[in-house]
Amino acid sequence: MRIAQVLQNSGEDEAHVVQQQFQRVLFSVQRQQQSLPEVSSALAHFIKILTAQQDWLFHCYRVPGLPRTNNALEQYFGSAKRYERRISGQKSASPSLVIRGHVRLLAAAATRKSTILPQDLQPTKVEQWRAVRRELERRHETRRLQSRFRRSPQTCLAQLEADWDKLILPP
Repeated sequence: MRIAQVLQNSGEDEAHVVQQQFQRVLFSVQRQQQSLPEVSSALAHFIKILTAQQDWLFHCYRVPGLPRTNNALEQYFGSAKRYERRISGQKSASPSLVIRGHVRLLAAAATRKSTILPQDLQPTKVEQWRAVRRELERRHETRRLQSRFRRSPQTCLAQLEADWDKLILPP
């Protein structure tokens, strides 16, 4: 289909050029929709979805190095999981990949592109670094609570009920 060819962007055009080409093809599809009554509703739905997602469709052309498709992005995830399995010897990725995956994935991608120097590891925006650390700690706490619940569901439920009573009853 012509839309797929435009989004493929084999000419490595800039985002605004690809978006203009996309608009032209989408307009021609809208014109053809009227002449094809048997697929008119399907085309209307297709056009509606593409129009709604238009802002996101061209983001990958604005950011250098961002993969164009989910398949290319999945290769990053797959390589991180594969690397972790090789290190640990486990058949599946560890649960810590769920907690720290977004940080580990970026680190793995960055180290493939270039050599990381010690001064690159020093945080320049301390408040952003603290926010990432808080988010990691929140995720870790969620995993700890899940583990505690699996080991002793009755104790966890009793604690939740006690906490609930504190919230709804006046002191």
